[in-house]
Order: sequence, then C-alpha cells, then structure tokens
Amino acid sequence: MSTTTFWEQYLWFPLGFRGLEADEFKKRTTAVRLALFTMLAAIPYSLVYAWLGFPLAPRATFIYIGFSLANLLLLFLTKKYSLFTTAQLVAIILNPIMAHVAIGGFVDSSAIILSAILSPLGALMFTNYRTARIYFVLFVLDVVVAGVWDYLYVSGEPKLPKGVLIVSFVSNLVIICLIIYLLIANVLQKREEAQQELQQSLDHLRATQVQLVQREKMASLGELTAGIAHEIQNPLNFVNNFSEVSTELVEELSEENHKPERDAGLEDELLHDLQQNLRKITHHGRRASSIVRDMLEHSRASTGERQPTDLAALCDEYLRLAYHGLRAKDKSFNATLETRFPPDLRPVNLIGQDIARVMLNLFTNAFYAVRERQQRGEAGYLPTVAVSIEQDAEQVRIRVRDNGTGIPESVKHKIFQPFFTTKPTGEGTGLGLSLSYDIITKGCGGTLTAETTEGQGTELTVTLPTCLE
Repeated sequence: MSTTTFWEQYLWFPLGFRGLEADEFKKRTTAVRLALFTMLAAIPYSLVYAWLGFPLAPRATFIYIGFSLANLLLLFLTKKYSLFTTAQLVAIILNPIMAHVAIGGFVDSSAIILSAILSPLGALMFTNYRTARIYFVLFVLDVVVAGVWDYLYVSGEPKLPKGVLIVSFVSNLVIICLIIYLLIANVLQKREEAQQELQQSLDHLRATQVQLVQREKMASLGELTAGIAHEIQNPLNFVNNFSEVSTELVEELSEENHKPERDAGLEDELLHDLQQNLRKITHHGRRASSIVRDMLEHSRASTGERQPTDLAALCDEYLRLAYHGLRAKDKSFNATLETRFPPDLRPVNLIGQDIARVMLNLFTNAFYAVRERQQRGEAGYLPTVAVSIEQDAEQVRIRVRDNGTGIPESVKHKIFQPFFTTKPTGEGTGLGLSLSYDIITKGCGGTLTAETTEGQGTELTVTLPTCLE
C-alpha cells in the first residue's frame, strides 16, 4: 500500500494524520473537507433566508458552523478522528431539522431537509456500512418528522416566492447528486483497483502453481528414473548374457562347419539354441525399449489424446517401477507385491500418460507407508502392497491397498488438498494426491476415494468410466 507525500502529511499534521497509508489519509482528509464544505455552503443559504424574512434561519446555520469549528478544534487537540466523524455526522443530520423549524414550513425548507442525506452518505464514505444504515434511518426520521411538523403545526401557503423555492431545491439536488456521483465513482475506483490487485495475485498464484506442478512432476520423474535404472538393468543383463552365449554358439558352429566330417545333428542343435537366444535377446531388448518409452512418455506433457489402454499392464509396470524406485534409496527395503487382474480385462479409452502419473503417485505413497511401518520394528510385520482391478459395463475400479501406517482420521479429509502432506518436511510437496485427484475427477470424469485406518493401512480406489474403442 502506498503512503502519502511529505507535503500532504505536513499540511494535515496538526490533525494527527501523519504516517497514515494513502487510503486512510484520503478518507480522513475528505471527511474534514466535507465538514468545511457544509459550513461554507450553509452561509449563503442562511443569508438568502434572512433576506427573505426568516431571521431564525441564520441562527440555526451559525449554530451548526460554531459546532463544526468546535469539532475541528477538538480533533486538533485530541487527534481522535472517530469522535470527530461521529459528532460531525450527527450535526449534519440535526442541522436541517433546526433550519426547518426556523423557516417554519416543510415545503419552504424541503431543500434544506433533503441535505440531511449527506449524513448517511458521509457515513458510507468515512465509517462503515452498519453505521451508515443507522444514519439513513435517522435521515428518514428527519424527513418524516419534518412532514408531520408541517402538517400539525404549520398552516397557510408557502411563504417563499416560487422562484426561490425552485432555485433552492434545484441547487440542493445538484449538490447532493454530485456527492452521490463522487461516492459511486470512489466505490467503483476502489473496486477496479481491488480487481487489478486480485488479478495480479491470481496471475502470481497461477505462475507459482505451474512451478509447483513442475516440481512435483520432476519429483515423480526422479522416483520413476530410480525404478527404471533398476528395472532396465534386468533386460540388459539378459541381452548381454544371451549375446555372449550366442557368440560362443556361433564360434562352435563355425568350428563344426570347418571339420571334414560335419555332425548335422549338432549343427541343428546349435542353430536351434542360437535361434532361441536371438528370440530372447529380441524380447528383452523390446522390454528395455518399452521401459525407456514409458519414461519418456511420463516426462512429456500430456497430449490429451485418449487411446485404448491396458490397465493391467500399466498398473503392473508402474507398481514394479515404484517398488524399485524406493529400493534404489533403501536397499534393505522389501515388500510383497500382490496383483489381482481379471484375465478378460478389456482396454479402456484413457490418456495413458495421465493415468500412469496417478498410479505412480498412489504406488509411491503406498510403498512409503509400508516402509515407515516396517521401520518401527513391529514383530511379524510383512510390508504388502496389493493392486486389484474390477470392471463392469459402466466403469472400472482400481484399488491400491497397503498395510502401512494409515492416515489419522483427523486429517483424512485433507489428503486431497493441495500442499497437504503427512510426510516430514522436505520429503513431500503435498501435490501428489492433489494432482492425482484433479486428473481423475476433472480430466477423466471419475472418482478417487480413500479408506484408511490409522496404524493398519489405506485403500485408495480409482473409479473410471468405461469407454471402449
């Protein structure tokens, strides 16, 4: 929030307005200006009414002016702005009643009575909405009391010339409408400034969200890479081993081929073994390629294209990757992996990359939970993570169950909120489950629910609508 200039503070320093923020400074100085304006505006009106033969009208006006000057002096001495505002608003609403009595007629003083609207308007500008409502009720009472006074105690026709009545009434209307316009313009300006600040905050939050999402994505990519490093080593070992064996078979076949008497049966056997080895090399080479491809797909942004996806293969793949990712950090960690996939599971039309990210998050959390419970040293505890899939005509359900630490009931309702995590500081961003929830509910039109018992385990259920190619 900006502050006022030195000269503005110096000018209003005697009234205690020094060091205020710009909005508060403007509000207070405007209130003082309104008091000065009403005093100055009252003088010509009182003189006009005195010239027209109403000697009591100037007295009422000068009583108001004297009260306002005393109020300004009190502000100067006490620096109590709220007391000054209250006293001035009360004076503004009482002055029209005194002028009405002095002039002696509702029609003659209608323009004066109308000026009492300045009190609730001033309350709106300088206090609060609740206080302004009170002053508006007082304004209504002012008008009603003036009308009743005129009806009961004033008789005869209006005493002022018609031209004076019209000029007085029109001038009051112009002044009051001008103040209303300035009030509305001030409110709209503040609303526009608030909207600009809100938009700036929203842009900042969106930029921060993008950064945090990228951070969470890189964190999950790190988990995936650790699992891949272990998982890809197996097919590479097979490729290397079968390549060495195949090289030996080729050498043996070459020696047999150069013998004067060749053993056809041995050659066939060597060729058969060589063929089997090459098939295994091809199989494990494709397996390594598949792992690398999955890693690349996980690291890339989603294309948003739905494709028939084998959920069983996807879950099995990322279950093992998450497991080996944690084992890469803790070699002592072991867990039982249980899978229950129906043999007739049909492909589901999904964005595979998004579902892969979700499953990796769920599996990583499950393994983290069972590892935490394992480290407590419970006798006979066997870490277990189970995955099952159920499918019917309308939807498919993926259940991820672990027998880990569970989640306290008091925070269960928060687990899908952004930035909430039960992990220690530095071990989690609090975005994994939140992003997973958004992907499932908003991106896939499904649901993600949790059933958990503290100290016994958690079961997360992903429900997706079935859409077959």
